[in-house]
Amino acid sequence: MFSSRHALCIARRPLPATRHHNRTFISGSSIKSLQDAFRDPSSPFHIPPGSTGPASPDELPADSHTTRQSSPILTAHVGGSASQNDQPDPAVQARATLISLGYDADSLWEQSIVWGHHDAFRHVNNAHYLRFIESGRMHWVIKVGNLLGGEKRAQAMLAGQGVSLILKSINVNFRRPVTFPDTLLIGQKAIVSSSRTHFTLASAAYSYAQQTIVADSEGVIVWYDYDTLKRCDPGDETWRVLKEEMGSEVREGQGRPGNGR
Repeated sequence: MFSSRHALCIARRPLPATRHHNRTFISGSSIKSLQDAFRDPSSPFHIPPGSTGPASPDELPADSHTTRQSSPILTAHVGGSASQNDQPDPAVQARATLISLGYDADSLWEQSIVWGHHDAFRHVNNAHYLRFIESGRMHWVIKVGNLLGGEKRAQAMLAGQGVSLILKSINVNFRRPVTFPDTLLIGQKAIVSSSRTHFTLASAAYSYAQQTIVADSEGVIVWYDYDTLKRCDPGDETWRVLKEEMGSEVREGQGRPGNGR
């Protein structure tokens, strides 16, 4: 139990300095004032990107002033605040990058990263990328189906009815680890050859947080008749759509199954 002497000492203990400063930055207790306080490099609430925050809400890091002044992320502005307008929109930048690399603009798929995607190594588990790429591939298939015969054809292709697509093989290159929170933009582009039954579908995952491609992939896609359960040639019109309207890249030796056909 505490004695009265201990209680007196505790009562006289000064409050942490940050509590005296709070009134300056959260006057009005509005959400906007709190947001302004988080963005203001002179605020005790501000934690520059790449730095470590306090262990508790009452603790102000001893080197906080130095960190705020030397952070390369912050730039000098009138009033001493960093402007968000100077930072490019990561979604816009991701889209522009993938389109410039030849990935189809109309089937880009935005994949949010959740905490459950992590594994014991504290990054997104590699197996999840196959699902991310699969989701993007299905959006790409929907576009192909719509071009070939509208919504009805697109739904039939997704349901495995008539002539559609089947994945034969896939590889993934893991370029950078991804952690929560983040969003990946998944792009697809076809690479065709002289084959009449298959092609390669290249995929890429662009990280909004890292502003670069963190994984890429190539899968062998086969045209497949689900009624006869056989590989097939989908016909000239399908290949025209794939090459001309989907902007496929032409490259011999791509997407060739093991028997060479």
